[in-house]
Amino acid sequence: MAMDHDDIWNPTPGHVERAQVTALARQLGVEGIDALYDLSLAEPDRYWRAVNDFCGIRWSRPYERYCNVTRGAPFPSWFVGGELNWVDTIIDNVEAAERLAIVAESEDGSVRAVTYRELGTEVRNFAAGLTRLGFGRGDRIGLLMENGIEASVSLLAIVYIGAIVVPLFSGFGSDAVVARLQSCDARALIATSGFQRRGRFVSTASTLAAVRDALPDLAFILKRSSEDRAAAMPDAQDWHALAAPGEEAPPSARMTANDPFMVIFTSGTTGKPKGAVHVHGGFPIKIAHDAAVHFDVAPGDVFCWPADMGWIAGSLVLSSALLRGATLVCYDGAPDFPDWSRMGRIIERHRVTHFGSAPTLIRGLAANEAVSTVPSLSSLRLLITAGESIAPEHFIWFERMFGGGACPLINYTGGTEVSGGLLSSVVTRPILPAAMNTRSPGVALDVLDPDGHPVTGAVGELAILAPFVGMTASFWHDDARYLETYWNTVPGVWIHGDLAMRTQDGHFFLLGRSDDTIKVAGKRVGPAEVEEILVEIDGVVEAAVIGASDPVKGQAIIAFLTCDGAASDIRAVAAARIQERLGRPFAPRAVFVVPQLPKTRSSKIMRRVIRSVYSGAPAGDLSSLVNPEAIADIERILREA
Repeated sequence: MAMDHDDIWNPTPGHVERAQVTALARQLGVEGIDALYDLSLAEPDRYWRAVNDFCGIRWSRPYERYCNVTRGAPFPSWFVGGELNWVDTIIDNVEAAERLAIVAESEDGSVRAVTYRELGTEVRNFAAGLTRLGFGRGDRIGLLMENGIEASVSLLAIVYIGAIVVPLFSGFGSDAVVARLQSCDARALIATSGFQRRGRFVSTASTLAAVRDALPDLAFILKRSSEDRAAAMPDAQDWHALAAPGEEAPPSARMTANDPFMVIFTSGTTGKPKGAVHVHGGFPIKIAHDAAVHFDVAPGDVFCWPADMGWIAGSLVLSSALLRGATLVCYDGAPDFPDWSRMGRIIERHRVTHFGSAPTLIRGLAANEAVSTVPSLSSLRLLITAGESIAPEHFIWFERMFGGGACPLINYTGGTEVSGGLLSSVVTRPILPAAMNTRSPGVALDVLDPDGHPVTGAVGELAILAPFVGMTASFWHDDARYLETYWNTVPGVWIHGDLAMRTQDGHFFLLGRSDDTIKVAGKRVGPAEVEEILVEIDGVVEAAVIGASDPVKGQAIIAFLTCDGAASDIRAVAAARIQERLGRPFAPRAVFVVPQLPKTRSSKIMRRVIRSVYSGAPAGDLSSLVNPEAIADIERILREA
């Protein structure tokens, strides 16, 4: 992938010397990320003992060995013999007691903050309230709350008592909530009565009422908004009453490293969501590791990454900050309200040092550069992007216009089922636009061709060759589907479902999902590779590319664009540009301009939905679709064509 040398971020000697990954490597007696990665695979027990020590993970009983795989690679036991409740690492952090733990800003501009000491008190108070209601070890408790201190306290308190949190996206309808709570036999739901969006109150009363009708035995704990004049569900337990000081909380539950603390659902293509199970000795340790190694988070930093608590990013962001003794800045509101300077104002007001964003938000910031870059962004030291593939031009814009060209931009890719990163970057080596400059230490990862052989300089399948810390323990009560999804394609190898390319110099590019792979006349192409070409065209805002059956080529490329100020012949321009860049066989069969593309709440474009609409096939699970009207738009345009 050709690029200008000026587009490559290069670390200064100061970046290398001050980096957390440098400190960890030196603690282990090695220099550089390559040596650290090699050691993590060659001596995993030594590596993870050093990580636990470096990250200050608190164990109530030390573990005896790193891993046991007697049940086979898909079902490892981590940190055998050890006991911990990972919440202790946060609320028993004496060194950080008077440091701000969470700063929460609401859409109306109000701000509330708590120190680590105050956070610990609030977690214990709410844990005592949950215990009084009879909840405890192993109970599944849904969490349907907007981001903020109360949601963070709720999640941590559920884990504190040994129960299992079930995060739910705040925009879900009742059917999606019921399906997830039913599938894991949840005993309770902690929810809010509503929230502010774009200056108006959005009530959840109808959703909660429908959930209650469907699950009459479910207990409800409700945090009521001051604007909830309807007093939704008057018989529900009151969140604030449960969180008030009262009886002293019992000690945190002693858990084994392999006891679950979270079941988090990710949408599947078959209509049935998959419940990934994460354990005390997996997700938290992987995230603490990644926050240090990849995000370069140190105690006292200020970390902001707007994310819904219902997705894996919500728990990841919380853990990245609090497990490292940093300050977490939460925002509950629209990112462009009252205008596109909102994210910058948050950075300026709270002196944010680390800021994360999905590519869709970056595109919005870039499209409104005159407003989004007005605030002072001088406090920033590092930027992060994750959630989907990012075009190089948007990567470069974010790094230069938000980071001033001096901040490294860390591309990070993993997924709900793997906790944290498989591929990412570190601040101690150059970073190419849209690339990741390393495999994450501890993850034996490679890029394989269709025959299972490692491949460089060509598109391949992202594969993990051995069990790794942070991988889901399974899908909730569905081992067969877990094995079918990841382990059965190549026995003993986790096939992740992503397309990637490794360059000769060791950089990695993510090129979309492998189930989105397009095979034109025997040649495989990832949709992201085509989409990157399309968004370079003036007036093209976003692009989604799918493959459609073709009697001659096997598959043909179909492109969908959203545009702003594009030329009248944009369809012809787009087709010509793809042919010019990829070759004549890849010329698209059709190009459609649509008002919007279907997306999840986390702003991922749902190509499978576009593919199903185009082909007339069932769309599968649509519970995470945030703009269902996009389907009608595409159907209308296809009819007109």
